[in-house]
Amino acid sequence: MSAIGSNAEQTPRPVRRCRVLAVDDNVDILESLSVVIDLLGHDVRTAVDGGTALAAGREFAPHLVLLDVGLPGMSGYEVATLIRAEEWGRRAVLVAVTGWAREEDGVLTQRSGFDVHVIKPVDLRLLLTLIDRALRGGGVADAPG
Repeated sequence: MSAIGSNAEQTPRPVRRCRVLAVDDNVDILESLSVVIDLLGHDVRTAVDGGTALAAGREFAPHLVLLDVGLPGMSGYEVATLIRAEEWGRRAVLVAVTGWAREEDGVLTQRSGFDVHVIKPVDLRLLLTLIDRALRGGGVADAPG
């Protein structure tokens, strides 16, 4: 029997925690995404620009990178190319998270090394699918062919 307000009513933590790096220059979006990932029971680090994202990736070795392509200074496309050059980045699932939905935007994300192109805001079910894929090692470096 559990007492009212006990921990038994809380959402169970996942068996395996995903390391997620979220990168966006919009702090409100970044904080919201970070809270959701944390509530899902996964580890999250955030960055507001490309240089910070690369440094965080080297330290954190994320399974999943949610990367805005419209960053100031260094674009998300440039950051993605640099991430893929890193050992940790070749194993990560790299997701372009953007408001840009033109066909040519999808081509640019693919050329830059992204695995997936997602339009903001990220749907919770899609986020869960991406986390699952990342935990199974679903990055481009692990793809067949």
